[in-house]
Amino acid sequence: MDVTALAIPDVKIIRPKKFGDHRGFFSETYSKKAFEAAGLHYDFVQDNQSLSAEVGTVRGLHFQLPPFAQDKLVRVVRGAILDVAVDIRRGSPTFGQHVSAVISAEEWNQIFVPIGFAHGFCTLEPNTEVVYKVTNFYSAAHDRGLLWNDPDLGIDWPVATDKALLSDKDLKHPRLAELGECF
Repeated sequence: MDVTALAIPDVKIIRPKKFGDHRGFFSETYSKKAFEAAGLHYDFVQDNQSLSAEVGTVRGLHFQLPPFAQDKLVRVVRGAILDVAVDIRRGSPTFGQHVSAVISAEEWNQIFVPIGFAHGFCTLEPNTEVVYKVTNFYSAAHDRGLLWNDPDLGIDWPVATDKALLSDKDLKHPRLAELGECF
């Protein structure tokens, strides 16, 4: 397993080994032992999966407040996404900054997004399926979000604002300046 830190080093790209032959391939997509050997000590408690039928579907930017905050390990099993993590940790030297990476089934890469980041993605291919592990259970009372296209964030989304497909909930999240202290 290869682990590479992004420009905000707490966010990491993970590339599991993939072994292929004439039959197909095999890969350990998650191994607690391999993660711990790489210095990643997390206990994942829930797996989530989403299917987005259309290119330009945006999900996010989401996070949960403590004590239900979640670390996330995100991978794509079909299609591709632009994955985005925004640092919302007050006092962090990278507060309000973001990192992004293309995560795809073809590249067989994953992204680790720690607690203290708002997370979201935009689909780059039709019928994209995303699977992610989290370190805490979902809590509707602690579920929050950040406006995906807040101009103060400067995220270069691969879809025009008027073409993006979002849930009603995601259209109503506050901007970073309105967010208040979460972490």
